[in-house]
Amino acid sequence: MIGIIKYQAGNLASVSNALERLGANFIISDNPDELEKADGIIFPGVGHAAAAMDDLRSRDLDIWLKNTKKPVLGICLGMQLLFESSEEGNSNTLGVIPGRLKKFDATKAKVPHMGWNQFEPLTNHKLITGINNKQFLYYVHGYYAPTNDYTLATCKYIKDFAAIVAKDNFLGVQFHPEKSGQVGSLLLQNFLDMVKEGKTVNS
Repeated sequence: MIGIIKYQAGNLASVSNALERLGANFIISDNPDELEKADGIIFPGVGHAAAAMDDLRSRDLDIWLKNTKKPVLGICLGMQLLFESSEEGNSNTLGVIPGRLKKFDATKAKVPHMGWNQFEPLTNHKLITGINNKQFLYYVHGYYAPTNDYTLATCKYIKDFAAIVAKDNFLGVQFHPEKSGQVGSLLLQNFLDMVKEGKTVNS
């Protein structure tokens, strides 16, 4: 069973619809005790980093998230909040992955980065099995994550940024797989398979 984290910035409807299409069992909850019963966690997100962190802290979900050993998939803002901090609201975030989110330079291109774009895999990983750099996924974000040792794939818009990250049991994708058609469904299915098989994120 998958637990979808419910909080102010969660994009719950589209994520739950995507899991329904895949036939996955899931719960939507903001209760750490209920989420603890799930086998894997999806951490969705849209909106403002500082407001999202305030909401997570009000429910003690920030502490639970940082300490869980379950496979976690962060989506869009959910991925960004895995990093240490963000220029958006000058906010401290979860600190699972090193790095600070920065705003795209609006003098060089339209911000936010919105629409279909690709990613360039840097390594083989179960999460992106069957997906390559010729396929398109849906992005919408004004801030970007830096590339570092935990970057699995990069995307280019104005500059290279982290499109997919992994550290320990945490995974994150900057794009919206739930809005990315068959390619996004494949990525979500890969995550479900990882959870079912009990694989570690870095396997």
